[in-house]
Amino acid sequence: MMGDQVDDKVDKRYLPLDKPASSPPTETRRRKRHWSWVVTLALVAVAVGLVAWYRPFSATVHKNIGFHSGRGARSHNAAGLPPQPVAVSEVKNGTIPIELNALGTVTSLATVTVRPQISGQLTQIGFKEGQEVKKGDFLAQIDDRAYRATLDQLQGQLARDQALLADAKRILDRYLKLNSAAVTQQQIDTQKATVQSQEGTVQSDQAQIDAAKVNIAYCHIVSPVDGRVGLRQVDVGNYVTPSDTNGIVVITQIHPISVIFSIPENDLSKVTDQIRAGQTLPVTLYGRDDQHKIATGTLQTVDNQIDTTTGTVKLRADFDNQDEALFPNQFVNVQLLVRTLSDIPVVSNAAIQHGAPGTYVYVVNADDTVSVRTIKTGASDANVTQVVSGLKLGDKVVVDGVDRLKEGAKVSIPAAGGAPKPAASAAKPGERRRSQGFGGHSGHQHRGAGSNSGGTSQSTGDGGNG
Repeated sequence: MMGDQVDDKVDKRYLPLDKPASSPPTETRRRKRHWSWVVTLALVAVAVGLVAWYRPFSATVHKNIGFHSGRGARSHNAAGLPPQPVAVSEVKNGTIPIELNALGTVTSLATVTVRPQISGQLTQIGFKEGQEVKKGDFLAQIDDRAYRATLDQLQGQLARDQALLADAKRILDRYLKLNSAAVTQQQIDTQKATVQSQEGTVQSDQAQIDAAKVNIAYCHIVSPVDGRVGLRQVDVGNYVTPSDTNGIVVITQIHPISVIFSIPENDLSKVTDQIRAGQTLPVTLYGRDDQHKIATGTLQTVDNQIDTTTGTVKLRADFDNQDEALFPNQFVNVQLLVRTLSDIPVVSNAAIQHGAPGTYVYVVNADDTVSVRTIKTGASDANVTQVVSGLKLGDKVVVDGVDRLKEGAKVSIPAAGGAPKPAASAAKPGERRRSQGFGGHSGHQHRGAGSNSGGTSQSTGDGGNG
């Protein structure tokens, strides 16, 4: 009985199960199967697109790298680029002025605030505002009646003291004529002292009279300098005193006039060397726009110390200013001509480039190719720069079109009429041309209808200005 049970269990364990009857697929299963096919097809399309895009890009990169690394190297012009039209200029002898530019202030050589020297009532004004006056011209009058009365009093006192002095002298003369029995020596000495005392009194009276005359003269105010009077600071009828801050009027000398400006201490030796050599340095003034020329003068003097806070030193230049173009406290642009360099090789500023080689230019060779030439420069102005080394007279350098050039590039120079010379290798109208640059100044890739359905032109480059 036990064995039969075990066999039954074993048999049932290994007996095959009956398969259930197959049922038709549901809607959910059909949808999942549909989307799996869609995803698979999309992935295949993306893979095919990546392969198609990568192969021409890789070929282009390898081609560019090989062109610049020496593998399959060929000249710039042989790559399909036509000669680049450029403008050139020759290295010639020229003149460069060495100038120092600064901001200056017009300063009058004499500015006087006319103040009364004595106190009194102002009774008259003898000038018009803005009038040109000369030294000694009448400006104002202060009431002088009190000072004249004081003068009369002092003159009367002087007359009395002069009479006392004359009497003392006559007594002394009599004492000296008498013998020693009639007058003693003590009396003579006393009389001499009396005469000296009276003489001192007369001198004091005369000094007081002179002071009274000066006070009366101060009542009549005149111009101390030549110049132009400003606005009146006080009206007639006011009581004026020497302590008045504003005074009566301010007189400013207009011509000649000066300009004070500052230069850096590093440039001081350039100026002082010329002054010690006896040179007269011209100074030109310009307006705020630095274009309109105002006046021309000469450097007059250099200050005796350097301003430690700014590291500059002040200079003064004088100007005749007969046309009165300069006005006190006016700001002007100053141009100081230190010296002039003549008959030196110069090159146009437009030709000078700065980069990894240093300061360089593109020199046009005899075969219409360009070479990079490093140069050393000196003084310069707004148009040209002195060539110290690297170029010789007659060398042609590129001044326009530099951004499209590189070492060995073929160029075409415009004819006298301004149009570039025709190049044999130039592309014909309607013909596609393809040029590539990698690591140079510029690289251009032009795509026609074959590469861009819109027929547009696209510029690409690496490391340059396209």
